[in-house]
Amino acid sequence: MSTLNLTGELERLIRDITARIPQLQHVMPDRLLVCVSTGRTTRGGSLAKIHPLRFAGGERSVKARRGRRSVLCTMPTIKHQGEEMLYVIYFLVPRFLELPQREKLITIFHELYHISPACDGDIRRFPGRNYAHGSSTKSYNLLMGKLVDAYLEMIPEHSALDFLEGDLASLRSRHKAIVGRRLQAPRISITPA
Repeated sequence: MSTLNLTGELERLIRDITARIPQLQHVMPDRLLVCVSTGRTTRGGSLAKIHPLRFAGGERSVKARRGRRSVLCTMPTIKHQGEEMLYVIYFLVPRFLELPQREKLITIFHELYHISPACDGDIRRFPGRNYAHGSSTKSYNLLMGKLVDAYLEMIPEHSALDFLEGDLASLRSRHKAIVGRRLQAPRISITPA
């Protein structure tokens, strides 16, 4: 039995996805840090989350108002293997691992699609109030399902997805351990402007 490096497998898969899917070819996998986080429960709630490390337009800092005061909000610098990261994606375990394989893939695509087309550390922004998902989260996820189906038709060998097959219990039965990178969520620093 081998150890499953969940974040390593997710990174490998993300490299393959971004190389094959035209709508995601702007993503630079070397500037994306993949991590796991513990979800509070196995049912309900988020499955994954992305933390952009820049504001709109790729800006590291922005001025904002806090009541009567003007403050400067600055994104943290996170480096990995000597490279400055633009995004951190967290997959919430065990919730993410309890999904069927196709739903896991939709979740991965969902988070990758949030990355700005400029891949500048900001998220993709849609017009309107719901700038993160556009007019409908349901439509957003339907598009992710279509992208997943296109990806599954493209790949010659589905064995590379074996780590997504089954739930946490079945993964534990196939591996002596499941490991993954952890990182405390990045925090914006706020100083007087």
